[in-house]
Amino acid sequence: MDQQLFAEIYDAHAGAVYAHTVRMTSDRVGAEDIVSLTFLEAWRLRDTLEGVVSHRAWLLGIATNVLRNTRRAARRHQEAVARLPPPEAIPDVADTVVSRITDSAQAAATLAVLERLRRKDREVLLLCVWSGLSHDEVAEACDVPVGTVRSRLSRARARLRKLAADHLAEVSAAGRLPASRTAREGNL
Repeated sequence: MDQQLFAEIYDAHAGAVYAHTVRMTSDRVGAEDIVSLTFLEAWRLRDTLEGVVSHRAWLLGIATNVLRNTRRAARRHQEAVARLPPPEAIPDVADTVVSRITDSAQAAATLAVLERLRRKDREVLLLCVWSGLSHDEVAEACDVPVGTVRSRLSRARARLRKLAADHLAEVSAAGRLPASRTAREGNL
């Protein structure tokens, strides 16, 4: 069967197939899906169309089978979902929001302190501590000897401890983060 003949059959009978599926399902949107599946199946079976007396009856038969298969698949899906364990309790959104605010404030404070470190010391510290690279890997990444990585890391940690203590004292005295925060820090 050629495409032109099949297109004519579609044009002549798509409305009847749609009406049939709406009556069978009481679902106009779902019926559109069934019509699509019906004509896909009809195209697959187009070689069996020879000798068919009524194209309409042939298509409605296909639509009925597609409906059965669709319902069977939906039922199997529902049964499979029913066998799944119940979902875990959803945590309170308020706890998540408070946690994010706290995390953002801590991240802003951390970045404010980190920005006071020398760039090379900060790079080594971040690569070792936050990225989890070994001293050898950091040395390779920064193209410096391992001894330089160790001394920069030691210096950065010592300076960071002092800066963090000073920053915490500022925060405690002000009762909040200092007003001199940069715009980038405030958006974290």
